[in-house]
Amino acid sequence: MIVVSCKNYLDAPPQGSLSSPVLQNNKGVKALLVGAYGALDASGQYNANDITGSYSPWEVSPDNWIYGDVAGGTFHKGSDPGDQGTAINPIARMTVNPQNGFLDAKWRADFEGVSRSNQVITTANQTSDLSSQQKNEMIGEARFLRGYYYFDLKKMFDKVPWISDSTTNYQQPNNKDIWPNIEADFKFAMDNLPGTQSDIGQANKWAAAAFLAKSYMFEKKFQEADALYDEIRQNGTNSLGVKYQLTPNFEDNFRSTTQNNSEQVFEIQQVANDGTSTIANARMGDMLNFPYNSPFGCCGFYQPTLDLVNSYRTDGNGLPYISESNKFAYDDTMVTNDQNVAPDAQFTPYQGHLDPRLDWTVGRRGIPYLDWGPFPGTKWVRNTANGGPYVAKKIIYWRSLESVEADHSTWAPGTAINVVVIRYADVLLMAAEAKAQLGNLDEARQLVNQVRDRMINNPQNWVNYKYNEAYALKTVDSQAAMLALDAIAGDYVVRTDTKSTWVLLKGDPSNINNWNEYKDPNYKIGEYPPGSFTSKQDALTKIYFERKLELAGEGHTFFDLVRTGQANEQLNHYFQYEGQYVSDIKGAKFTDTYQYYPIPQNQIDIMGKDANGKPILTQNPGY
Repeated sequence: MIVVSCKNYLDAPPQGSLSSPVLQNNKGVKALLVGAYGALDASGQYNANDITGSYSPWEVSPDNWIYGDVAGGTFHKGSDPGDQGTAINPIARMTVNPQNGFLDAKWRADFEGVSRSNQVITTANQTSDLSSQQKNEMIGEARFLRGYYYFDLKKMFDKVPWISDSTTNYQQPNNKDIWPNIEADFKFAMDNLPGTQSDIGQANKWAAAAFLAKSYMFEKKFQEADALYDEIRQNGTNSLGVKYQLTPNFEDNFRSTTQNNSEQVFEIQQVANDGTSTIANARMGDMLNFPYNSPFGCCGFYQPTLDLVNSYRTDGNGLPYISESNKFAYDDTMVTNDQNVAPDAQFTPYQGHLDPRLDWTVGRRGIPYLDWGPFPGTKWVRNTANGGPYVAKKIIYWRSLESVEADHSTWAPGTAINVVVIRYADVLLMAAEAKAQLGNLDEARQLVNQVRDRMINNPQNWVNYKYNEAYALKTVDSQAAMLALDAIAGDYVVRTDTKSTWVLLKGDPSNINNWNEYKDPNYKIGEYPPGSFTSKQDALTKIYFERKLELAGEGHTFFDLVRTGQANEQLNHYFQYEGQYVSDIKGAKFTDTYQYYPIPQNQIDIMGKDANGKPILTQNPGY
């Protein structure tokens, strides 16, 4: 709807937009508001059939898979070392500089959203055919969106200029803390938006409250956050008026047919096959992040780390290997993987106890990959030396839902799976963190257990061999029946007598030695018992780790590490451990310089200098 100038987009009239008088009515303001929402997926400046556009969608993906997950040590860039390596490798290795074009793209994409939001506010204030309530609600949505875009900028770059609807001089310095402005936007939205909306994609007052509470957490205003989280937990609903609660099934948050549910606080709506012959509205920012050499077609990026997978190991009580006295005990034993195992060689997955959330988050050899069959391992991995043996899972569409969820309009796939920005599990864990910070350790423990209880109470929904039945070569009840099948390498069979899946690796199907049996994982997950949060710091360590387990692959990790002061310790452990096995981050080191990304040099140049000849935008320390 609006295309920004290639120069200073903050003060240039939007190209291709209607003049203000034409838009100064109810219909016009609504159209502008749709445009402000449209900037959420940052696809407006990209032509999916021409990758020479102003930026590529993965640079600005709203799920922050590069800036939150790859930089956070939970995912590798993946693919081959040189593929997008010039920009992403320095981000992963903490050697990024202000000339990195991805950061400039991210800055521009968020400020595009700011610009659109400001235009809504300005036009609504100039419109006479809106009632006071209508005007406040429309401005409330626009201020929610502006707060969202600035929240993203603040956690990325820290030092950001504040450009509002009343700004007339757009050459603003970035020398002021904008958290109070972000708070004000979310507070206005909370006070003026209704609890229910006509469309699930519209923000309501509780989404604004959740962002306001999260802003308080970033500012370490734990008392304010605690009170607001209590209110959200008691009264909060999604935009259709459904009371917030965790969905019965963890994976319901990551499939199009069950999303926009009771756990949805704010999601960026996506749709496949929208008639545009592009994937612009089908999670285009993740188009690289599907398994390589697979039915998905492209491209082998975004691979979970060994460290992340090890994190899901559990002890005899079903609890993670984590405590304040030993924060990295989970890495003492590696979950068995197939990094150096040929696809046609026998492989036995890890037999120890595991948290069942692992296999809804990570694709690993022998475990059902949704309903695509047992994951074939390195056959679907582009370069294991560079990215390890694992692949992402939360963004993947089901084979049975391919006609609904998949979009094959371009050279890489799109998907109708929404981008989850905040879900209720995130709210509960943030609330637990606020409780712990205030010394209410048992309340914090109970909130963490509430998140864990979803898996504890629902073992019938743990990943198991039955997910392979729909597309298996055949379901049989004996070895003899399996060996009599006319099978070729790669075919898989479900056996009811062994309650497992068998894959023909190679050769003669009548030879049992050519088959690989994959048994169900040994899941075990339990609650933290009373008294197990032994101190404030012990409680926080366990809560932070729970966020890693629950929210991996949702773009939070790096920002959580910085926000909670863990980045130095956690990332340097990750670099040392993971660098022994995966080459892309070998020898990397985190220093405090990299708590925030550098201000893009292009933006410093565009903004120019003040009357004293000094740059208006100041670079972050250390760059």
